[in-house]
Order: sequence, then structure tokens, then C-alpha cells
Amino acid sequence: MKICVIHTGGTIGMVATETGFAPKEGLVEAELERLRAAGEITAEFQLVAAQPLIDSANAMPSDWNWIMEQVVARHDHCDGFVVTHGTDTLAFTAAALTFGLKGLKKPVILTGAMLALSEEGSDGTRNLTEAFLAAGTAPAGVWVQFAGQRLHGARVRKSHSVEFDAFKASATDMPPHQQDETLSMVSYSGASALITAVAPGMSADLVALAAERAEGIVLRVYGSGTVPEGLGLRKALQRARAQDIPVLAVSQCAEGGISLGTYSAGALLQETGAIDGRDMTVEAAYAKLLHALSVTKDPSERRRILRTRLCGEWAT
Repeated sequence: MKICVIHTGGTIGMVATETGFAPKEGLVEAELERLRAAGEITAEFQLVAAQPLIDSANAMPSDWNWIMEQVVARHDHCDGFVVTHGTDTLAFTAAALTFGLKGLKKPVILTGAMLALSEEGSDGTRNLTEAFLAAGTAPAGVWVQFAGQRLHGARVRKSHSVEFDAFKASATDMPPHQQDETLSMVSYSGASALITAVAPGMSADLVALAAERAEGIVLRVYGSGTVPEGLGLRKALQRARAQDIPVLAVSQCAEGGISLGTYSAGALLQETGAIDGRDMTVEAAYAKLLHALSVTKDPSERRRILRTRLCGEWAT
């Protein structure tokens, strides 16, 4: 069995510096060699590292493209993939790969650490060994292996900022990949999108500005789909619709999702053509919006993609 390790950076491969933890070359490589010598991983592996390694806070859609390129280039020669990644944006990257890789026939396992390998008691060793096991046994698709859990790539979210058990995912009945006979990837373009949340007394001018400047908006609404009924927000959403700017609505609640039309206070979302994001995570919603913006410039096709359940990103 041969595993490709794609090392992007993140806490797992960091050391303490005068300004805080920062990526350092060679740490993940050294730990993998130690684990192989100790017999804790038995698969043959090759490693490709990003240049430079990054803190995932600095991750960009171009980094998603680079990861997908490595998977596509080695897909036929490897049995699985392990992607080491920083935890801050790991859920965004997992969702982005789930939408961007079509026809995936191998498991792609994202993992990382809450405590660097350079620190005593790091969770990185466990996560690496379990990611290797998952890369050889998991079904095809994009998964996150963390703290003993294998989580769906389009459903995962970071739910804790410091605990080792930092990630959660809601259930779904579809595998984390877009099915197709042949492998392909859709690169993420330079499309601009904004994540914004409604709040008491919020200025609708900010949403109006997004409708002028952005190509898409993820709107985090209250509960099961309500928003302030002020005239300003209505006008801002009407402007977005007039300019063919898709507005994808998701709940600010971590569980349950939205159901547009349940409350009168959410009626303006339907009136202005906002797209029901159901119970998608904000990470999946953002990645899917960028995916739709990258696939086509046709507004109606973008809306169709956003309304279609592609890879289990929301529950049935």
C-alpha cells in the first residue's frame, strides 16, 4: 500500500518562536520516519510539502487548488492520501476539496493537531497514525480524521478552539465526494464572496455594499431562518437579486439548520430570492458558493448548483 502525504503546514508542524508558534520544515517528515521505524505505520509513503509551509489562517483558494492538483497527479499511483493542515481553516479546506474533486476513487484524509509535534503531549502523533489507517481503509471521499473520529468533509466544523476533540460533524447519508466515472477537478477562481451575519441593529448598508462589490454572499441568519425586517435589509437583498448576486442563507446555530417560510420574519428572504442553505455549515456554504462561482458565469446555473445536494453537504 502506498500513501501520499500532502503537508501544507499548520500547528502539527510548528515550533515556538519569539512571536508565537510558526511552521518549521522537517518536523512532520521526522515524525513519520520515527513512526515507520517503530512499526506504528507500515504503509509505504511519499511526501510532498507546500513551499512555503503556512499557518492555515493564511490559507487561500489557491492552496485548495494546489492540494487538489497533488491528488489528481498521484491518484492512479497511490492508494490513499493524508493531508496535514492547520485546524483554523481545516473545515473550509475539507469542504472545498469535497466540492472540487469529482470522480474521486480514493480516500483523502485531512488531519492536523491542536498541539504541535514539537511539544510534549502533542495529539499530532495519534492523528497522523489514525489518518494513515483511514487512508488505507476508508471509503473514497474527503474525510477529516481527528481525535479518533472520521468526519464527513462537507459536514465538519471546528467546534472548540483548544480541546484535542476540536471537530464535529452532523450526520448525512451521502459520501463526501461528487461521483463521476473519471477523476477531474474544478479549480477555484478568484471569485469574491462575503460571509456576513445579521445582528440586532446591524447596518444594512454593509450588505448593500457587498451586493455592489462581491460576486456572492453567505448570509448567516437567526435560528431557523429569520432576519431583521428593516427596510434597509430588504433593499440590500433586492439589489443583490437585481445584480444576480446569489445570497446563500445559513443559520447562525451550529445544529438544526434553517427552513425558510417557517416564520413571517424570514419572509423577505424568500421574497428576495435568497437560497435556502438548509443545515449546511458556514464553511461548506462558503466553499460551495465559491465552487458555483468558479464553475460558471451563468446566474441561473449558479443558483441551480447551490440548490442541488452535491455530496451530502446537508441532511435529507
